Amino acid sequence: MSSIQVRPATLRDAKGIAEIHVAAWQDAYKGLLPDAVLDAMSVQKRQAFWREAIDLCEPQVVVAHIDNELMGFVGFDRSRDKGTPSSTGEIWAMYVNPIHWDKGVGLALWDAARDGLQEEGCTKVTLWCYLRNERALRFFDLAGFKRELGSAKTTEVGGCRLEELRLHRSLV
Repeated sequence: MSSIQVRPATLRDAKGIAEIHVAAWQDAYKGLLPDAVLDAMSVQKRQAFWREAIDLCEPQVVVAHIDNELMGFVGFDRSRDKGTPSSTGEIWAMYVNPIHWDKGVGLALWDAARDGLQEEGCTKVTLWCYLRNERALRFFDLAGFKRELGSAKTTEVGGCRLEELRLHRSLV
């Protein structure tokens, strides 16, 4: 098997990114969100979102692939949280196709995002993660992220209330 490669996303990647986004949500959030919400996810809507993000470079989007087969993606940029210094970056989204979980794709994406944020002058990175998303919490714990005490908030997704927690780590 060839090794995982990462590169900046192009507009041609938008559909593949959307398919990964939907597949990852449908697998990772099964039991967390109602099946009806997960089943209603639209690749077409996600594709439009990711096309715009890639076109505007907000966030920066990087894809992981082997032999041009997309395996996952990460979107990162400056933190969107109010009151954070400009030196704080944020992982806006990071998803891997479930058929490629536990193969090092997430690590390759994290490495690319970390390098990109450091190039932008960021010294710290944050992200938001659902409290019941144990797989993601484990991954980010292994990547050196710490839970930010007092940051928990409730978000509504498809009529369902979920608790989120901000994670953070240093980039220096």
